[in-house]
Amino acid sequence: MGGERRTLGSGVSAMRELIGTELGPSAWLEVSQQRIDAFAGATDDPQWIHTDPARAAAGPFGRTVAHGFLTLSLCVPLLAGMLPLDGYRLTVNYGLNRVRFPAPLPSGSRIRARFTVVSVDEVAGGDQAVVAATVECEGVEKPVCVAELVLRLLR
Repeated sequence: MGGERRTLGSGVSAMRELIGTELGPSAWLEVSQQRIDAFAGATDDPQWIHTDPARAAAGPFGRTVAHGFLTLSLCVPLLAGMLPLDGYRLTVNYGLNRVRFPAPLPSGSRIRARFTVVSVDEVAGGDQAVVAATVECEGVEKPVCVAELVLRLLR
């Protein structure tokens, strides 16, 4: 995927060099109705605003919209390749801070994201990074998701 990639060292020192630096934007990613339907099936959340285009056309958003948690989960592929992960054997999602969905994400839209490394701390077995994410949708003024991702980077 796209996004800014710098030549850095490895491990915690390289991650610390990025504190306060905006990474991205990522490449665009389409959020199709098929992707939304698959997420609805995987999470047992078939609410009509997500899965019924005919009914949603008359609803508050004028068409189906993606689940907020689908939008949030897409931070993973949008972030891929932007962090200097050499020296780590595994990256896991440890948690989230301050998650908000300021605007709906219409089906068939394209999104991309910008990320900022907020902090990096050593923890047992590796490092913990907090990365601020802002997901934007083409043609939508407000972000569709803002969150802080808490990542465990295991050595």
